[in-house]
Amino acid sequence: MNLSITLEQPDKRLALFGSADRYLRMVRDTFGVQITNRGDELLIAGDKDQVSRVAAVLDKMQRKLRRQDWLSVEDVGNAIGQAFDAEQGKAADEIDVYVKGHVVKAKTEGQKAYVNAMFHHDLTFCIGPAGTGKTYLAVAVAATLLKRGQARRIVLCRPAVEAGERLGFLPGDLQAKVNPYLRPLFDALNDMMDFEQVKRLMTNDVIEVSPLAFMRGRTLNDSVVILDEAQNTTPSQMLMFLTRLGHDSKMIVTGDVSQVDLPEDQRSGLADAVEKLRGIKGIGLVELERGDIVRHRLVQNIVNAYERRSAE
Repeated sequence: MNLSITLEQPDKRLALFGSADRYLRMVRDTFGVQITNRGDELLIAGDKDQVSRVAAVLDKMQRKLRRQDWLSVEDVGNAIGQAFDAEQGKAADEIDVYVKGHVVKAKTEGQKAYVNAMFHHDLTFCIGPAGTGKTYLAVAVAATLLKRGQARRIVLCRPAVEAGERLGFLPGDLQAKVNPYLRPLFDALNDMMDFEQVKRLMTNDVIEVSPLAFMRGRTLNDSVVILDEAQNTTPSQMLMFLTRLGHDSKMIVTGDVSQVDLPEDQRSGLADAVEKLRGIKGIGLVELERGDIVRHRLVQNIVNAYERRSAE
């Protein structure tokens, strides 16, 4: 579909486009369309639904410029977010990610509560057994917020703790060393973006992967920060991580308190944080159960069997 939009105020072209066409690139990359400027017109080409969304975003941007002479990144991000919110109202449990035609959808009531908590809280804890979609849904929400322009960066973080094994010194640079620990996060990400897109965003530091140890001393603004396998943090590590939260950012902390790989005498930072922070306004806490397991049907049977044996 091709659509032509006439600029309301050609003299405010620079404010609408942004420095070096920054705002137009934000809109173009978010919706996957082509935008061409010809005099006092913008030509938009692409998928029909996406072109319609872009038209709505540009309309909101031009309306904003009726009242002021400039636009901020936040103004553009809000216009993009509103276009998605209008669509999300039709299917509140669907998460629109980067891969065309691929929609991530919460499959259980617990997962729906989890997705809702992530969208409406700046800090969300999710506890649950393997296979409940804790990591996958967190990455999906992060990708959606990045696509909407409501976040500038995704930071994926995990404690580097082996699951009952000692792997010794791993070869390679930092990226190669931490890659095995962060593989589940990459797997989820590659489901929602194509390989080249992930590679480009990582090269530009829009997507960052980091072991927990490298988070100390940082302040993370305008980001979605995911801490996966948080049951393997110590209380002091968890406090360090939570205090990295910056302005206009979201943190999502996931883990399974039944699979702690710390020494037996070491308390899990996830269990400690949930106990201390439960009930604090502004913090979301979702506890998924066996009924929320959406992997292979045998996974739920395996979890049930282990829990029965532990109870005995």
